[in-house]
Amino acid sequence: MPKPTPNPPESPTETPTPHNPSTLFHIAPNIRTEDLLAHACESLASASVMTSDLATFLDGPQRSTLLGIHQVIMLADLAVNRALDNLDPQG
Repeated sequence: MPKPTPNPPESPTETPTPHNPSTLFHIAPNIRTEDLLAHACESLASASVMTSDLATFLDGPQRSTLLGIHQVIMLADLAVNRALDNLDPQG
């Protein structure tokens, strides 16, 4: 009787080498989480303004694409702000 599904792939015999990130750009390990999130929030806010401003000069599909990117940036900004609120509630 034929088998309905194929056999799973065989397990690799070699262990993968760990990823070594580049040290060209480095964030100091002692930076507080709140500071990292605050910086990310400011960067996202800047990206939001830049995409919004650029969208005013575009038409058609390019404008729609850029506005979609703008929306993703805004959603990420909301998530970072919520993370900041969770770490340090204001009231």
